[in-house]
Amino acid sequence: MIDVGVKAPDFIAPAVSEGTGVELELYRLVENHRAVVLSFAPATFVPSCTAAFVALRDAGWHDTRDLAVVAVTGDSLFSGFAYADRFDLPFPIVSDFHGGVAESYDLLAESWEGHSEISRRATVVIDDDWTVRFAEATADALDRAEPAPVEAATEPLRELGVDVDTPRVAYDRTLG
Repeated sequence: MIDVGVKAPDFIAPAVSEGTGVELELYRLVENHRAVVLSFAPATFVPSCTAAFVALRDAGWHDTRDLAVVAVTGDSLFSGFAYADRFDLPFPIVSDFHGGVAESYDLLAESWEGHSEISRRATVVIDDDWTVRFAEATADALDRAEPAPVEAATEPLRELGVDVDTPRVAYDRTLG
């Protein structure tokens, strides 16, 4: 996993944003925000990962002026469209189908559920100087970490002067 204090890798990748396929350029987000949160998941529709994304949505991080939130999954752009629509996710969902973004952040799982070149479940916070201020991953995407990586990212964001509520990951909530 990428270390706190190092320079974050830049990337450009296909994403779903506001119901449209776009090319997400990380450098633009870093230029325009005090912090960027990258929330990695191996795939869409994984219950524990969905619980984290829904918690981010419900905490309103996407509406915070100085913060950009990006989900990064190992699924296709088409799956990203269905996922964003199903769970009303208001932040971009990057399709890291071949694991290049996850690899650049040293977050590739050796294998997961029979898949290779796929991301671990993790959260990374990058400041406006490209410094990784927080990085945490679970051992397995299905783990019910307490606190979840997205919950633990709250304090580093507050240290950067980004006022956010702590998302509450409810693993047992029905995500209908």
